[in-house]
Amino acid sequence: MAERTLVQAVRDALAEEMERDPRVCVLGEDVGLKGGVFKATEGLQARFGPERVMDTPLAESSIVAVAQGLALEGYRPVAEIQFADYSFPAFNQIVNEVARIRYRSNGDFGCPLVIRAPTGGGVRGGLYHSQSVEAFYCHVPGLKVVLPSTPADAKGLLKSAVRDPDPVIFLEPKKLYRAGREEVAEGDGALRRLGEAALVRAGRDVTAITYGYLRVVTLQAAARLQEEGIEVEVVDLRTLRPWDVETCLGSVRRTGRVAVVYEANRTGGFGAEVAAELAERCFESLDAPVTRLAGPDVPAMPFSPALEQAFLPDADRIAAGLRRLARF
Repeated sequence: MAERTLVQAVRDALAEEMERDPRVCVLGEDVGLKGGVFKATEGLQARFGPERVMDTPLAESSIVAVAQGLALEGYRPVAEIQFADYSFPAFNQIVNEVARIRYRSNGDFGCPLVIRAPTGGGVRGGLYHSQSVEAFYCHVPGLKVVLPSTPADAKGLLKSAVRDPDPVIFLEPKKLYRAGREEVAEGDGALRRLGEAALVRAGRDVTAITYGYLRVVTLQAAARLQEEGIEVEVVDLRTLRPWDVETCLGSVRRTGRVAVVYEANRTGGFGAEVAAELAERCFESLDAPVTRLAGPDVPAMPFSPALEQAFLPDADRIAAGLRRLARF
């Protein structure tokens, strides 16, 4: 065990998987000598060489296309996109090619690659460096989508993603990269299974289902409400596709109330899918409407600190929403 930040845990996962399997390679803009814009790949090129840690041109569609070719040739590529916002130039490659390989080959071919990208706001990135893109990719059958919240989960889920036989979109909340440290296991002791949520706080009055940076904020809100006698059960999805429906159903059936808390725009966000599924399958257990607590429907994250703060759901607003739900 060693104390790690989230970005250090990502680096450790990559190094361990590259050490374990010579087919694992890393490619992306500035991932080599510079070590990535957030230093997630720092030192990997010096350790494993430029043939396994490859700097690429500023062309996301080419990064993903090269990674796809490597995957089809038997390698296990990990492609870094500098910001999740930058994945859109590669959208056609990801959705029409990478996600379809197993289906269009009738199972004869897999495409085992990982696309890593920092996601979300909170670092004054403005319009083109702060978007939450998970809903776009969760819509696509053939892709797995992972969004961890802690160093231990980041390491364990990334190791599992590298070993997965199908493509994985691995989104990392940049606001949490260096926000804190925790003990993280080494080697296979760190592994986390894809598709399993974490029940991170028990409660009897209301369930809050969340992921990414808002796990931290939701736990802050839950702690405030405990002082008022309201017990909030918090579930961190960790994997968004496939998401752990059964764990969420069990929690909602215990509490009878549920809010889905997410950072992206409220309309069409991935939380809307979670809310719809729970409304269909837990109707008889519900004592209040399924609620979404999310970002506003504005075109982009503002650069202004005050406006960015107004966009991001904070502990006060989440606590207010959960309080209303508990008292419904």
